[in-house]
Amino acid sequence: MSVGIVGLGYVGLPLAVAFAEAGEDVVGVDINAARVAQLREGDSYIEDIPSERLQAVLERIEPTTRFAALAKVDAIIVCVPTPLTPNREPDLAPLVDSCKAIATVLQRGQLVVLESTTYPGTTRERALPILEESGLKAGEDFHLGFSPERVDPGRTDYTLRTTPKIYAGLTEGCGDAVEQLYGRVCDHLVRASVPEVAEMAKLLENIFRSVNIALINEMAELADRMGVDIWEVIDTASTKPYGFMRFEPGPGMGGHCLPVDPFYLSWRAREFDFSTEFIELAGKVNQHAPYMAVDKVVRALNDLALPVKGTRIALLGVSYKAGVGDVRESPALKIITRLRELGADLVYHDPYVEKLASFDLESARLEDALESAAIAVVVTAHPGIDHHAIAERMPLVDLRGVTRRSRRTAQQV
Repeated sequence: MSVGIVGLGYVGLPLAVAFAEAGEDVVGVDINAARVAQLREGDSYIEDIPSERLQAVLERIEPTTRFAALAKVDAIIVCVPTPLTPNREPDLAPLVDSCKAIATVLQRGQLVVLESTTYPGTTRERALPILEESGLKAGEDFHLGFSPERVDPGRTDYTLRTTPKIYAGLTEGCGDAVEQLYGRVCDHLVRASVPEVAEMAKLLENIFRSVNIALINEMAELADRMGVDIWEVIDTASTKPYGFMRFEPGPGMGGHCLPVDPFYLSWRAREFDFSTEFIELAGKVNQHAPYMAVDKVVRALNDLALPVKGTRIALLGVSYKAGVGDVRESPALKIITRLRELGADLVYHDPYVEKLASFDLESARLEDALESAAIAVVVTAHPGIDHHAIAERMPLVDLRGVTRRSRRTAQQV
């Protein structure tokens, strides 16, 4: 079975490599010409896919910017971004545009699967009508399904193959076609009755995390005011063998899912005259977390009799998650913006993020960043950095709790 992948990012490229490793021919479509050229040279830009792994199967992968190449494949998987508009509403433009392009080349007997996270009803109400503009009818002339991505960048214990794969087809036959496709690269398939169930299941997974992150951040703020060590509280509560799941506080959420997905469901709920107050409250708390982090930095500087304005601060890590270079929705971006508004002189070190062009900043060597700064702030705790040694050396605000057993931290979160 030949496979077409639309969107070669954190979701699409690992899929392309997985299918190629399974012996399938893959056509990878991306509108970013520079990214396509990079892949043709066997150079991967995704941490989870080393260039050596890509090069080993490159003869089976055809990176291109042309949707016309999809006419020759058996199945097409859409993995494009589904961001939010400035008004925090779903932006389906990349998904809609991809479906329109696919409709111009769609062939009888092909399978189209959406993996992009979106609100319940998108496959049936948005993708289906567009694809049927091809003159072909879903469920009869071509197959259509939805299978949400469950990628957790940087994770090695659960991979594409070992993570249960949710899927659903528009019809029973469509579902069978989706099952045959993913059975090539996934060990455990979980079938939902209709696409809406699969679409909502993905949102529930991430909203569950969003709500609990908001809860623990609010608890952390209260514990801070009460003079209670929130990390010891969490460690103690975590000894319960049932009924409790560990979540840890931090400077906020980031990435392509958690900060975005709750708003997709909240927006959709309003069309049914329903207010998702619990979900929206969690979103509000999580959006405020980076500003609480800035307050901690300001208080730590005050304890050192230093002003924010003019003081050089070294930020350790700016990506949204340890071990990856993805800065989408990273809380570091809000922290940098706010500290600059307060007049801080900022330098950062992140081995995964070479530069932040929008801030005119480049990653400094760790030693250079620390040597020039009055205080350091752990925003993202990347592996390979001895944060304990840094805490012994200089004042440190630890927003991730990695040095919580070191007594010399300027402030614990």
